[in-house]
Amino acid sequence: MRQIIVVGGGAAGMMAAVAAAEAGAAVTLLEKNEKLGKKIYITGKGRCNLTNAAPMREVQAQVVSNPRFLYSAFRALTNEDVMRFFERAGCPLKTERGERVFPVSDHASDVIRALEREMQAKGVRVRLNTEVRDLLFSGEEEARSVTGVLLANGDKLSADAVILATGGLSYPATGSTGDGYRFAEAAGMTLTERYPSLVPLILKEQESCAAMQGLSLKNVTITLRDSKKKVYEGFGEALFTHFGMSGPLLLSASALIGPLLRSKKELELRIDLKPALTEEQLEQRLLREFDENKNKDLKNILPSLFPQSLISEVLRQSGISGEKKVRDITKAERAALRQATKGLCFTATGLRGFNEAVVTKGGVSVRAVSPNTMESKTAKGLYLAGELLDLDAMTGGFNLQIAWSTGMLAGRSAAEAE
Repeated sequence: MRQIIVVGGGAAGMMAAVAAAEAGAAVTLLEKNEKLGKKIYITGKGRCNLTNAAPMREVQAQVVSNPRFLYSAFRALTNEDVMRFFERAGCPLKTERGERVFPVSDHASDVIRALEREMQAKGVRVRLNTEVRDLLFSGEEEARSVTGVLLANGDKLSADAVILATGGLSYPATGSTGDGYRFAEAAGMTLTERYPSLVPLILKEQESCAAMQGLSLKNVTITLRDSKKKVYEGFGEALFTHFGMSGPLLLSASALIGPLLRSKKELELRIDLKPALTEEQLEQRLLREFDENKNKDLKNILPSLFPQSLISEVLRQSGISGEKKVRDITKAERAALRQATKGLCFTATGLRGFNEAVVTKGGVSVRAVSPNTMESKTAKGLYLAGELLDLDAMTGGFNLQIAWSTGMLAGRSAAEAE
């Protein structure tokens, strides 16, 4: 019976352990934290958006980095397979807006418990509070094989295969401190640059943002441009914070614009506050409002158009005094108000850090890994899964699908290897 060690008790690690045990291997899972799945506990605001029910071709299209690498992994475990797995493991699921899949209970802990039950049923040995210091190898650099792990307490554990599923750098409080990158480098694998993804944006106009802190915008369109072209456009929800903006739209944007902001470029961010209205329809709406409220101050009729905490910013960007009587607003001023409504303008200057990032962009280069087995090309018997790899996707359950699929393929491949 093949002896397999899984390093890391997150989503990818637990799925890898289940898959390897199911394929007949003796599996030991090592987790340095005091409990399993610490990052799963906080995903989806504690509800755990564990996959997305869209057709797999659409799931694949939501992968930002190296989508083609995932063909085999996604075939090995589809989103439908994931849903069946958790339903069978005693975690009933529901599908919400955007095809996002959650536990019926809205408790991420139920996802973890389902995985724990599956591991227990298949005889996986779980060791908590057990930190790996190094990998153990035999052979020369060109023909290196992994033989086990060295623990932080000095103990050595032998294995026929080791699966690294240690996560990236996001939410370091959950244990994602980059250990796996060090292990991969020691195995001769190359790393790509790592930076936060699915993370809030920092805006230059922080005083304005702070004045609107906590304001949630629904059904808006956000566009980001560099000096030459549009680099992101999305429709949905956004939130002002003391440093800039957050919310689903901005997190999604960060997955695509991170490299541009990293290269010290500033990006223009425009918010269409009324995307359902054309310029002409908005003009008619303004004329109607103005006609019905000629003798009021402008600021007193705008609550019918905008949230209260947004009005002063709209006025600022329009260049109109809120004290001005509606009857005195000129055609040019009305055009400026229309422009601010259809394109409230800010400047994106950077991303927040790993403490607030949902995932890590970058990691172990997929060129160093076999896509058909998840085995390292530089060290026989070493497999990798999950966020450790240079794979990331948009929000909506897609990153956890990557974790489940790569974990399943790595576990099965490690157990069935010759």
